[in-house]
Amino acid sequence: QLQLVESGGGLVQPGRFLRLSCAASGFSFWSYTMMWYRETPGNERESVARIGSAGGAADYVDSVKGRFTISRDNTKNTVYLQMNSLKPEDTAVYYCNARSGFAAYWGQGTQVTVSS
Repeated sequence: QLQLVESGGGLVQPGRFLRLSCAASGFSFWSYTMMWYRETPGNERESVARIGSAGGAADYVDSVKGRFTISRDNTKNTVYLQMNSLKPEDTAVYYCNARSGFAAYWGQGTQVTVSS
């Protein structure tokens, strides 16, 4: 059964950090591009970060460049999002996404709240 399960969200103060994880199963994780999206009420889901199937080069939305880092471990079928220097505007539900060709899969999301 195909699954993407996010974890690591929570409530954190501005300036602090969180590390999100997304554990994948049921498909050939190593061959998929992995992405993190986020969504806030009333807004479209926004692409935050992307990493290719072999890892290495990644790209980010401008608002998180220099603060967030996406990585993956193909031996553990897991993708990570290290989020440093968090800001209140980073508050959102964060979703893991796997895609290859026309196939795309989503996790259930994890809430990140940045507030003092």
